[in-house]
Amino acid sequence: MSTHLIKPVLQDQDLVADIASVKHDMDHFHTWWLGQSGFLVSWQGCCFLFDPYLSDSLTHKYASTDKPHVRMTERVVAPEKLTFVDVITSSHNHTDHLDKETLVMLMEHSPGVKMIIPEANRAFVANRLEVSEEGLFGLDAGQFLKIPPFEIHAVPAAHENLDLDEHGRHVYLGYVIKFGPWTIYHSGDTVLYDGMEMLLHQWSIDLAILPINGSRPERRVSGNMWGKEAAKLAKDIGAGCVIPCHYEMFDFNTETPDSFVEACESLGQTYQVLKAGGRWTSPLAAAFNGPDI
Repeated sequence: MSTHLIKPVLQDQDLVADIASVKHDMDHFHTWWLGQSGFLVSWQGCCFLFDPYLSDSLTHKYASTDKPHVRMTERVVAPEKLTFVDVITSSHNHTDHLDKETLVMLMEHSPGVKMIIPEANRAFVANRLEVSEEGLFGLDAGQFLKIPPFEIHAVPAAHENLDLDEHGRHVYLGYVIKFGPWTIYHSGDTVLYDGMEMLLHQWSIDLAILPINGSRPERRVSGNMWGKEAAKLAKDIGAGCVIPCHYEMFDFNTETPDSFVEACESLGQTYQVLKAGGRWTSPLAAAFNGPDI
């Protein structure tokens, strides 16, 4: 592996050991950034994994094209080392959110894991992963399901637009997960859209996970929020803390978190910038009284 790549804070067995070390913590939840939009959440021994991309499949796929996906950060963890995952999400069908190489290994090594997907994408996901459609848990925006201890709500995401399939179902989603006293919003890939703030106000969000790499015509990829937009959205929805993501994975499609940090500080919004493999720990559950931490 090239020496110029960013080294994760924790990697492979060190990351697994860190996850294991908080398994019996009854007072906090913990989340680790696995790169791009991938986050692992641990609470009282249960693990929820958002949109993991833990391979080099895109680098290999685009190596000989005019849009090479040159990796910036070393892989945080081999998926086969994550043998304890209870729930995995895919927010949409782009490979950095639905990676066969990652997901097949995770499903093989975490027996009983449940996979949450947009219902609109069920056939596509089953075909890509070579699994039964019946084994997938599909949601559309406005729907929710319970996989104890987690309650998973689907909300729209606009990866440029609020795209629907022929049945009127959203092909891009974000997820709000509730567990114990906590609520996390993982937006998936999205720009801001009309009604977004009002929609999210129905929850008291302790942690928002939002992309910051914006949209540039030369990237020829669908857009995300810019850092300033992510900071303002977090403030507007009353998020207890916001963590940025979707940068430092591919050198053609990244941004620095500088403008995000500047905006959060200007707005008085609590934030945390993680390095890949880094961990964020919630406040004490008993001491948490709302978004102002």
